[in-house]
Amino acid sequence: MYDAVGYVGVGVAVALETIVAPIPSEVILPMAGWKVSQSAADPSVLEPLTGLPWNIPLAVALATVGSVVGALVGYAIGAWGGRPILDRFGRYVGIGASDLDRADRWFERWGNWAVFLGRMVPLVRTFVSYPAGISRMPMGRFLLFSTLGSLPWNAALIYAGFVVGENYPQIEAALKPFEYVIYVVVIGLALLLFGRWWWNKHRHAPPVR
Repeated sequence: MYDAVGYVGVGVAVALETIVAPIPSEVILPMAGWKVSQSAADPSVLEPLTGLPWNIPLAVALATVGSVVGALVGYAIGAWGGRPILDRFGRYVGIGASDLDRADRWFERWGNWAVFLGRMVPLVRTFVSYPAGISRMPMGRFLLFSTLGSLPWNAALIYAGFVVGENYPQIEAALKPFEYVIYVVVIGLALLLFGRWWWNKHRHAPPVR
């Protein structure tokens, strides 16, 4: 996606991450930083839309725009359908009742500041827009706190990807002895997530008569 549409791809990926729980910002944002490091190491690696080398400020800006767009979608869903529509359809995008309960408690505890603080907390950042919409938080305040909360998170992860990219050969050499262990861990996590999804799906299924 980044090779095809550059910064727009960053914005789209982050917008989806803000709505769909299984898409982790801890992966997609460092990958944008890695593109910056590739441009720094090889001048022929250009951002496809501008035709210029990738740079961190534009990557952070588009990531933040994506975060706010995704937050607005979550706000609209909460304001329009409320908790019933989320309870009914949320599981299709990885949003469970326990996730929404956590977001509700977070919002009840921190009020409007939950949007600012929640945008910098993994998992909570995906769900906090929904209770904001349900409570009809003033739109101007919601946009302001969503932007201010998303900006440092996006900048930190993109910069982390940039640093990792600059040192990738050393990191690759250090991880090489553990390569197969990493494969086993990744496959195990994938099986665990699939098992959790299967269990949740069949636990609530009506009994067969």
